[in-house]
Amino acid sequence: MALPKNILIVGGGVFGLSTALSLSNRHPSSKVTLLESSPTIPNPEGSSVDTSRIVRADYSNPVYSKLGAAAIDRWRNTEWGADGRYTQNGLMLVYPNGQGNGRDYAMKSYKNVKELEGDMVELLPSKRDVLRAAPAYSEELNVEGGYVNWGSGWSDAGATVAYAKQLLDKEGKAVFRTGEVERLLYDEEEKDKVTGVVLSDDTTLTADLVVLATGAWTAKLIDLRGRTLSTGQALAYMQITDEEQERLYNMPTILNFATGMFIIPPRDNLLKIARHGYGYHNPVTVSVPGPDGKGTMQVSIPEKGVPIPLEGEEAFRDAMKQFLPDLANRPFVKTRVCWYTDTPEGDFIVTHHPTSKNLFIATGGSGHAYKFFPVLGDKVVDAMEGTLDPELQDMWKWPEAKGADVFEGTEDGSRSGQKGLVLMEELTKSKRESKL
Repeated sequence: MALPKNILIVGGGVFGLSTALSLSNRHPSSKVTLLESSPTIPNPEGSSVDTSRIVRADYSNPVYSKLGAAAIDRWRNTEWGADGRYTQNGLMLVYPNGQGNGRDYAMKSYKNVKELEGDMVELLPSKRDVLRAAPAYSEELNVEGGYVNWGSGWSDAGATVAYAKQLLDKEGKAVFRTGEVERLLYDEEEKDKVTGVVLSDDTTLTADLVVLATGAWTAKLIDLRGRTLSTGQALAYMQITDEEQERLYNMPTILNFATGMFIIPPRDNLLKIARHGYGYHNPVTVSVPGPDGKGTMQVSIPEKGVPIPLEGEEAFRDAMKQFLPDLANRPFVKTRVCWYTDTPEGDFIVTHHPTSKNLFIATGGSGHAYKFFPVLGDKVVDAMEGTLDPELQDMWKWPEAKGADVFEGTEDGSRSGQKGLVLMEELTKSKRESKL
């Protein structure tokens, strides 16, 4: 399928940058404009801007395992992974005693990556085996078993986003603009036709095709109720000594899908602990998006610049008592709420909008899109052209809406914790507790 000559990508994160790179290479005659709300890329409020993201082919779904393996090949063997942007230290998936869901996910994942990586994947049937593979962690660890994939690793997210921007700058084929999108612009006569975007200062940008790669902010621009849910995920950093860093430096990343907790090996004397769970909701009343702009709706959208609530901090302390009890009470030097765009099954939404002409959606990362950075843009452009692999096309199609009482968070087997936590309520509780 031929693509239009004037394409506007809204969003300068993983989906937006990778799509711009692929369009620039595959459709050089098209004018590609990338609009980012931040004057700098990486956007400090974006989801892929901090020190580390897990890079894995470790999925219970073999389609994502296959795509992850293709991405890891690029991380290992091309400039994407150079200059410290990728570290292959291994990934250990563990599950606690008596936790069936965590064990099921780990064993399905083990089967998939064993076929891909062979001897690099090692079954760890007991706690003793887990501690043998990761001796820096504590005997207090509540695990029944798991496995380690020495072919997985992690990436410096902020550095890689900056690298992708540098590639685009070097090629000089994409135009960068700064501005915050207020709403989509629709044709006055053909109401279902998108012609561009309206910015917060009332200026407009027009295009033949608008690509929304706006992550957790997308729910404000199109009606995604029952299809996506923006959730805030907790992460924190603590300062550690040179000796403590040396002890943890070459350990595999440890991830417990039953609790959502994971620790990536430290760098620059900072240890990161984070939770991949159901997250916090932030319901806000906004105008219903569309050509008529009538009515209001309540959706969860990101809240910028907030610390994690006390609930998250206490969960991290409890996890550290198992992982590294000698560090469990050390102060956090920084905390952050990182925003996911969750979908019911954790699948991305990469497709033409079903009712709005000239509008393409590239979102729904569900907290696991970053690792595909080196290959994701080509898949997005495949979808634009109508040539996307059938298995991905089926998974990334426009999803059926689920009721609010049904869709409380992603149910792909990788989430845990309490559902329905409201960010502002939890922050209010935190303030009350601090006064006691």
